Amino acid sequence: MKRWICPLMALALWGCSAPEGLTEVSIGEPYAAKVDSVLRLMTLDEKIGQLNQYTGNFQATGPVVDDTTKIDQIKRGMVGSMLNIKGVANTRELQEYAMQSRLKIPLLFGLDVIHGMRTIYPIPLGEAASFDLDLMRRTAAGAAREAAAQGVHWTFAPMMDVSRDARWGRVMEGSGEDTWYGSLVAQARVKGFQGDDLADVETVMACAKHFAAYGACIAGKDYNAVDISDLTLHEVYLPPFKAAVDAGVASFMNSFNEINGIPSTGNRHIQRDLLKGAWGFNGLTVSDWGSIGEMIAHGFVPDLKGAAESAILAGCDMDMESRAYVSNLKALVEEGKVPERYIDDAVRRVLLKKFQLGLFDDPFRYCDLEREARTVLCDSLRALSREAGRKSIVLLKNENNALPLVGFRGRIALIGSLAASKIDMRGFWANEGVIDEMVTVREGFERRFGARSVIYADGYDLETNELKLPEAMRAAAQADVVVVAVGERYFNSGEAKSRADINIPATHQQLVRELKRSGKRVIVLLMGGRPMIFNEMAPAADAILLTWWLGTEAGNAIADVVAGDYNPSGKLPMTFPAHVGQIPIYYNYKSTGRPESKDRGYSCCYQDIDFEPAYPFGYGLSYTTFEIGEPVLAKQAWKRGEDVEVTVRVKNTGRYAGRETVQLYVRDLVASVTRPVKELRGFRQVYLEPGEETEVRFTLGDAELGFHNAALEYVVEPGTFRVMVGPDSKRVKSAEFELL
Repeated sequence: MKRWICPLMALALWGCSAPEGLTEVSIGEPYAAKVDSVLRLMTLDEKIGQLNQYTGNFQATGPVVDDTTKIDQIKRGMVGSMLNIKGVANTRELQEYAMQSRLKIPLLFGLDVIHGMRTIYPIPLGEAASFDLDLMRRTAAGAAREAAAQGVHWTFAPMMDVSRDARWGRVMEGSGEDTWYGSLVAQARVKGFQGDDLADVETVMACAKHFAAYGACIAGKDYNAVDISDLTLHEVYLPPFKAAVDAGVASFMNSFNEINGIPSTGNRHIQRDLLKGAWGFNGLTVSDWGSIGEMIAHGFVPDLKGAAESAILAGCDMDMESRAYVSNLKALVEEGKVPERYIDDAVRRVLLKKFQLGLFDDPFRYCDLEREARTVLCDSLRALSREAGRKSIVLLKNENNALPLVGFRGRIALIGSLAASKIDMRGFWANEGVIDEMVTVREGFERRFGARSVIYADGYDLETNELKLPEAMRAAAQADVVVVAVGERYFNSGEAKSRADINIPATHQQLVRELKRSGKRVIVLLMGGRPMIFNEMAPAADAILLTWWLGTEAGNAIADVVAGDYNPSGKLPMTFPAHVGQIPIYYNYKSTGRPESKDRGYSCCYQDIDFEPAYPFGYGLSYTTFEIGEPVLAKQAWKRGEDVEVTVRVKNTGRYAGRETVQLYVRDLVASVTRPVKELRGFRQVYLEPGEETEVRFTLGDAELGFHNAALEYVVEPGTFRVMVGPDSKRVKSAEFELL
């Protein structure tokens, strides 16, 4: 088969590697002379100090090493960055210590600002369900504004690990299973955090993490090994990181896992050849917490000295909490094992960011008490949190018009202790959010429907999940409609929160079934941070709203949707399995020689369970209904290089105004390497009044039609393509065209 190789894409993406040796950072004016002028003044010890990052003792996001000498080391210029420091008073104090060092090089303060600082937004996976890229840019910008006001320069976000395994706890931190969509989300969040200029004191440095393929951990176990082909690495797991580079991301964080038998932190190929070589990344790279030292446990190096040597030569610029660099790099240079130019390149990258942030001009420019006071938890950020919460909710089921409760004047039985739990509304990775400031569902309902209209009952013990059925049934008997909150706790997803069983508690499911016996409408609020399984409960529910963990304004946002003040528009960014045995499960799988079939034996299926998921990728209902027509191609044959144009008619056929996310999928039917059965390559959100109709247009070019071949070249091959359009990845209508 003939193929066309796009040389620019092949070069820019994966087609070439950097030459052997060190690819030095390229620094343009006005910073080149400034960076080098500082570098020339530095001793080797001071250079190494810039590559050393310690945690503060206010909180920890990893195993802490007791050390009472940190302040003394800062004064001697032996610390370049601190993490887990927040608040203007604290950052100013430590920065003043740095100003006592010989060269007065300012500290860089980093923090895990994952989905908000003091104002908490929906968990990233939940927010990805909005399919609203502008929203995600704005919430990242809001988080940056608040973080910068509290003295933070650098967030260790966004996480852009693609994951197809719901058992992995860190799925809550990313944007789901789709590479193409994940790349767009990565760019939106990077641009939100960083704005147009790092010198803007309302922005922070973003960090693309975790590089790379962390989401492919075997069996969904956090920190586990990864074993994938180079083709899968380049096709599935690397594109969001390349998208982040294109968006100008300031930093990268290495992942804990190995790739091709080499831990990422010591992996020269992905850091030097690919990231800093072929991709031309001029930012800085930082290890994950202790990941340099953890190469010893991997069996890759014998000791901490060997770990330091491996990491610096591979391209890891900054050591987060391994203390490998500060204790070993000088000796490695003196022994000739590490050329000093490798250290110089890493230091240049760190100094460049400090200059770009304006810290050399004013080390205290992020230490403004008045700005901190007026920014933190301000009305505009709370309003943004509420908007994001509404748009992240996914309607999974709605039979017999159970929702919305428009004009409802009766009594609501609100059952489930999750509905009254502030800490759960906050979600995981939100340590800066104050628990008491979270709005619970109970509070949101009482504000929206009136306190006298809401009858609350725990239904189950929050800690043990033991049923409290009598009080729940009494509440249901007094009400006109039942709303019940069930699911997992906030600490059941997140880092080190992998689970072998993602069924929600059996008692929660039993509670829903028992409440249905009351004869009342039963509306379920399903809460959690990952795809969950709830087969026993689903038939008893008249409606199911997936509400994730929505942050500061969670209760108000959920009340808005239940009351019909906002028509839910969220779509699933991950496939929800029907059985844990289906995992990993994802929509863009590849066909086999014996494709899955419910009618034919000797096919790719299970003997004891169905292969279909409970809910497919992209799924989400609305209070109204939409009719999506057949995809229409402007012509049936297109020449290579032409933009393929696809249009489709969309009509609101229901009673309410609403927003639909029209999704376009593509399949290359015959290719030099096999292609998935469908791949998301476009989506458009349209807001339509009842009876309103519009035309949605998609354009497909080389970026949407190409792929990496067996040689890892990005190619666009002629042949037959199928385009599929619909409201999710399952319910699609298709057409075909030829690419000549």
